[in-house]
Amino acid sequence: MIANLKINKCKFLALILFFIGYSGFSQWDTSTLKGQLSLGVNSPSSDGFVADYEGKSFNFPTVNLGVQYMFWSKIGVKLDYGFNRISNQDQANYFKLNYSRINLQLVYDASSFRFVPNRLGIYLHTGPGVSMLQPLADYKNNKSTNFNVMGGLELHYAVSDKLSLFVDGSYILGFADDFNPITEGYGSFNGDLLTLTLGVSISISGCNYCF
Repeated sequence: MIANLKINKCKFLALILFFIGYSGFSQWDTSTLKGQLSLGVNSPSSDGFVADYEGKSFNFPTVNLGVQYMFWSKIGVKLDYGFNRISNQDQANYFKLNYSRINLQLVYDASSFRFVPNRLGIYLHTGPGVSMLQPLADYKNNKSTNFNVMGGLELHYAVSDKLSLFVDGSYILGFADDFNPITEGYGSFNGDLLTLTLGVSISISGCNYCF
């Protein structure tokens, strides 16, 4: 009987440890993995164009799609893809180009600052990536690929346990060489890019408030 009692105690202890571990994992998993989609505008730097092929100050659309993983409570990573369309100013020669990028970024959750309301979230993100430019129409041969570093700030508002809305402002610093010969720059771009987007963030792992 004493042996059975000891066995039952061991089983009971193991069951408690299991639930504690499961509960701890569930809490750790809160807001760990999120998918993000945003839409907005972009503003290319004026010095990234050759003469007579200047782009508009603001262009639509900019589309960003990414996955964010928080491996610590405040620190995480984000892998995202961005697409930007840029076209000529009214007085410049006609062109259109697609500016695409892929970036792997560190993410810092600054939502715990005392001045931040409960349902609001603040994220800082920065990291390296690759930019791919594809001019269209007559200048499609002037495509290029170069490295970049981007940084940005996201402001989130939790709508529900699974969904938040956010606004993101980001700056993409390009590391492209000067166009050489100059004809390679017709209809293309080798400067920096500022983006402003509105989006949705969906918790894949579950969350208390989705930021």
